[in-house]
Amino acid sequence: MIRASILGATGYVGLELTRLLYNHPNAVLSRLVSHSLAGQEMSASYPSLMGYDLPALSSLDIDDVLENSDVIFTALPHGASNQVIPALVAGGGTVIDMSGDFRYDDPEVYSAWYGCEHAAPELLKAAVYGLPELHRDAIRKAKLIGNPGCYTTCSILALAPLARRHLIDFDSIFIDAKSGATGAGRNPSQDKLFCEVNESLKAYNVAKHRHTSEIEQELSKLAGTAIRLSFTPHLLPINRGILATSYAKLAPNAPKDPAELMALYGEFYQNEPFVRLFPAGKLPEIKHVVGSNSVAIGLTVDQRLDRVIVVSCIDNLIKGAAGQAVENMNLLFGLPETAGLSALPWSL
Repeated sequence: MIRASILGATGYVGLELTRLLYNHPNAVLSRLVSHSLAGQEMSASYPSLMGYDLPALSSLDIDDVLENSDVIFTALPHGASNQVIPALVAGGGTVIDMSGDFRYDDPEVYSAWYGCEHAAPELLKAAVYGLPELHRDAIRKAKLIGNPGCYTTCSILALAPLARRHLIDFDSIFIDAKSGATGAGRNPSQDKLFCEVNESLKAYNVAKHRHTSEIEQELSKLAGTAIRLSFTPHLLPINRGILATSYAKLAPNAPKDPAELMALYGEFYQNEPFVRLFPAGKLPEIKHVVGSNSVAIGLTVDQRLDRVIVVSCIDNLIKGAAGQAVENMNLLFGLPETAGLSALPWSL
């Protein structure tokens, strides 16, 4: 059995990791680390876990975690991960990081978007961007994986086939994305209070959301040229799920028939276990993916404006975070990629 430890176990992503790993056929939870709740049970923070056989929460002891872990999931805030992970890697640990700290090729891009210097820029060269649909072979050999962000996973997979084949005008990309409240994390703040979120919809971090830089990095690699795009996130009054609507002008060589474009998506994502492609003209909804590790993608073409419109959906806590991290663990240890991740969407 794979001994798995979670640093930052009591956040929403840590909770989802705990749930998935507890039910994983090839893994056992070894250490659940919490800076603020050490010595307590997970059920003290989440009563729904009462009665389950889980490790007690503990404070961070690098040597203890290394000795008792085959894989370490770091569900820590950005800036905290790059303070802890160098010691874990130096001690021989295999790390899957959920923060933005090890998702970037260039430390200067990280600094520009996160507003601070990277504490371990030398490790960025060794880190692999953990999006299996694009980097599966590299993930299998990695010791440090930067697990992608939720908006980025949803947006990159929506546009990857078009970027790879140069079927869109790269200067025309706009992404309008909407996320449930869990995407903002568990730390309390006024703008996440029930009365602030309920019965409303708002844009936030307009023209400056950090996930913009991740999307640009990965689409630029696919296209072989620098891509800059507009990305606007919105907060939905729901618990979980992301829907991204991506717009781009079709290139002169691109098919204008939605069915032809979807056929190209089928070729690009053939044999991908978690990509669900909708028939041309049919578009996915958040409820089609919540509770699963799937990404659902559908598209149509605005014939009047010669523009493709791609709609993609994920569960932000699963394919957008914890589920994708478990998917990466499966690849690292030679397991079926779907191990522990075969749950159907909740649908209702």
